Amino acid sequence: MARVFAGAGHRLVGPGDVADLYVFNTCAVTHVAARKSRQVIRQMRRANPNAAVVATGCYAQLSPQEVAALGVDMVVSNEDKDRLPQLVAEAGLLHDADPIPAPDAAFLPNTPLDDGGSHTRAFVKVQDGCDNRCTFCIVTVARGAGRSRPLPDVIAEINRLAELGYQEAVLSGVHLGSYGHDLGAGHGLYQLVKTILAETDLPRLRLSSLEPWDLDADFFELWRNERLLPHLHLPLQSGCDDTLRRMARRTSQAEFSQLVREARAAIPDLSVTTDIIVGFPGETDAEFEQSLNFVNEIEFAKLHVFRYSRRAGTSAAKMRGQVADSVVQQRSQHMHTLNAQLEESFRRRFVGRQMPVLWESNEPYGFGLQWSGLTGNYLRVVTQTNPQANLRNQVIPTKLVDTVPAALLGQLPASVAGNSTGLPVLRVIA
Repeated sequence: MARVFAGAGHRLVGPGDVADLYVFNTCAVTHVAARKSRQVIRQMRRANPNAAVVATGCYAQLSPQEVAALGVDMVVSNEDKDRLPQLVAEAGLLHDADPIPAPDAAFLPNTPLDDGGSHTRAFVKVQDGCDNRCTFCIVTVARGAGRSRPLPDVIAEINRLAELGYQEAVLSGVHLGSYGHDLGAGHGLYQLVKTILAETDLPRLRLSSLEPWDLDADFFELWRNERLLPHLHLPLQSGCDDTLRRMARRTSQAEFSQLVREARAAIPDLSVTTDIIVGFPGETDAEFEQSLNFVNEIEFAKLHVFRYSRRAGTSAAKMRGQVADSVVQQRSQHMHTLNAQLEESFRRRFVGRQMPVLWESNEPYGFGLQWSGLTGNYLRVVTQTNPQANLRNQVIPTKLVDTVPAALLGQLPASVAGNSTGLPVLRVIA
C-alpha cells in the first residue's frame, strides 16, 4: 500500500512524523489482533485529530461497522486495496497529489522507497485468497477464494528486483501451495519455482508458508538449485491426530513426519519451522501432551505459538469443549518453553560453521555498529563493525562462533568488519 501511494505521487513519512493521512491495515486472525487493531486506530485519531484515517484489511473487511464507529473517515475492503489513492481522492480526503490508477488486483510490484536503502528482501505476492476450510480460521471469509497471479508477471517483477539490487525475494500468498490451481494444467507451485530459477538470476529465493498437503517428495528436487534457500515453514497447528481432525487439517502425524523426513533427506541444512495452536476446542490434557511430544520429536527449528482464538463465523466457535483461558495460557507457556529449547538446539548445530549471511540492518553500539542478518536457513546472526563499515544488502560468508538468545554470533573477516578482530558483541537485535 505504501508503494501504491508513493507511485501515485504522495510523500511517505516515518513513524512519529505528522501525516495528512493514516492508512491502517487491520488484522483479524485472532481476537487479540482485532483488539490491537482497534487500539491503533484510536491512537492514530488521538495523535493527529486533523488527519484523515483510512482502515482496510481483514478486521475492516469482517466488521466494517465496528471499525467505522471508531471514527475513521473511510473503510476500504480487501478487494479495493489497490485502488486506495483513487478512493481517497474521490472522497476528498487529500488534495495535494494527483493520484493515478494503481496496478490491477492485489499484486503490487516492488519499487524503490525513500527508505535509505534498508530493504534487502522483497516479498513477491503470487497468490491471494484461500479455499481451505480450517474450522478455526476466519481468513477464508476475509480474503475470498484462491486466485493466482500470472507467471509472466511474477518473472517480470523478480527480474526488476534484481535490477534494483535486491538480494532475496520471498514468494508469498495466503495459500501459497495452491498457486496455479485456478490457471489450469501445468501452472502449479512446482512449475512457478522452477521457472523463476530458470528465467531470473536473483541470488536468493525463499518460500513463505506452505501447507504440508500441497507438497510431495518430487517438490524437493527444486533445492538442487542452491539459490532456493533451505527453509520450509510448514504449519502443523497440532501434533495430535484427533485435534487435527477437529481442525479439518488435511494431514496427520504420520504424513507430516514422512514429509519432513523426505525434505531433510533432500535439502542440506534445512530449517523446518511451524505454527502451533494450543487450547483448541476439545483439546484434553492428554491431547496437548501428545501434541507437545510430537513437536519435540520433529525437532522444529522454530515455533510460532498461538493460543486458540474463538472467532465468530467459524465452525470451531460453535464446538463443545471450549478450553478455559487459564488452561490455554498454561499450555502456551509449556509450548513456548519447548520452543526456546528447540531454537537453541538448532542454532548450536551450526556453531563453528561458515555460512552466507544477508546483512540487513544495524544500530549504534559502543563505538561501532551492531549488524543483524539472516542465513539461508533463516538463522538470525549479529556481529559488530566499526562505524564506517556498510554491510547492508551484502551476502557475506560469516563464521558462526557462538549462540545467544534468539541469534548466533557472527565473526567477519577483519577486512570486512573494519577492526582488528572482527569479533561480535553480546547484544542481540530481537
